[in-house]
Amino acid sequence: MDLFYHRLRLRADPTRVVVRPFHIAWNATNGQGQNRGRRMIEEVLGLSPEAAAEQLEGVLKDFEARHWQTQRVFMTRYNEIAGQYGLDDAHITDQRKYLIGAYFCHEYSYAAAALMNPSVVPHYDQSGMPKGSMRVLMSLRSVGEGHISSIAFREGIVTTRNQLKLAPEPPFATAADTIGIDEDTPPVGPVTVYRHRDSNLSGTVIFPITEAQSKGLEDLRLVHFRHGPDDVEWLGTYTAYNGARIQSELMRTRDFRAFDLVPMTGSAARNKGIALFPRKVGDVYMAIGRQDGENLYLLKTDDLTHWEEGELILAPEYPWEFVQIGNCGPPIELDEGWLLLTHGVGAMRKYSIGAALLDKDDPSKVLGRTVAPILAAAEHDREGYVPNVVYTCGAVKIGDKLFMPYGIADSSVGFAFVDIAELLALM
Repeated sequence: MDLFYHRLRLRADPTRVVVRPFHIAWNATNGQGQNRGRRMIEEVLGLSPEAAAEQLEGVLKDFEARHWQTQRVFMTRYNEIAGQYGLDDAHITDQRKYLIGAYFCHEYSYAAAALMNPSVVPHYDQSGMPKGSMRVLMSLRSVGEGHISSIAFREGIVTTRNQLKLAPEPPFATAADTIGIDEDTPPVGPVTVYRHRDSNLSGTVIFPITEAQSKGLEDLRLVHFRHGPDDVEWLGTYTAYNGARIQSELMRTRDFRAFDLVPMTGSAARNKGIALFPRKVGDVYMAIGRQDGENLYLLKTDDLTHWEEGELILAPEYPWEFVQIGNCGPPIELDEGWLLLTHGVGAMRKYSIGAALLDKDDPSKVLGRTVAPILAAAEHDREGYVPNVVYTCGAVKIGDKLFMPYGIADSSVGFAFVDIAELLALM
């Protein structure tokens, strides 16, 4: 089938940086038996007024133009450190507070290595949209130093005439943050992170917080979920990775200001790629999962955060998916049924994207599937960090078409428009 490819590409960008807390075991002791963090604070407090002013001037010259309200960030960080070390700051000048805060921060380029594996949902603000247009919100997997993955966002407008206009990124990016977390003891359970009050969503990044997430938040699959006619929530399943183990987790938000990051439980949460249906089906929550790493299963539960074994519904059948298949995001509701985008892995570990149609009332029934891929790695879409991969974590229906952002070679993001009627005709 013919897809319309938008010319826009999103790529890794090392200039996109945020200020983050600097962690090097500050509570540890050095060879002289001194607490490292307290020693550094005492060093700053021991500087002469002139030397402290000179050091702060140098820091601000290097970094103030690169970050949003840099001095406020330094003061916020100082307040965290003062609480942690029990500092009596009545006689500490603001100048030294800024400088202490700066020593406990560092600059992190969150998308220096790669930008990939997007998902997309209707934006929470559709005001002013003309007929045939939709304001959309995309999540992106951004990869920085140490190959640590975080969640970034982009907003834009899409029309049924294959037009895409992304909102400009703000000059400054900010990290979503927690409240009251002991940074030397990462939490192990659910956490809530908050968007910076002065930052828009396109400038917000969600970094790993818990021990289970420490090496990455991977492949968020966003879904616009309707609990009822007037009860809407944005949910997203993703993979938390700590360098040795993976687990599925759930992101929940109603306003994209506060984000709950909740570990999922049950045997189905042991693998990657759970994708939620956008509403209950038959009074139960449903999802598509791949517990065995090879086939697709229909999962059912009464609890959004607990998922047990499911029913096998799709197995590799065609050469382009002989190695394994998986979902490419949440099922999309059509009059004809549930449209499920899939990915298949074939010879030479080449990834391709296909689709299946599930019965609307009983999604365990597969009504049809594409014999050949609708999108495969070819020509300019083959080269990158991981070659021969195209992959999406979700598309959105706009009129009679799908708008599908997709990752290219684990390195960049492209955009395609798919005619739904043509796609269904292939099944």
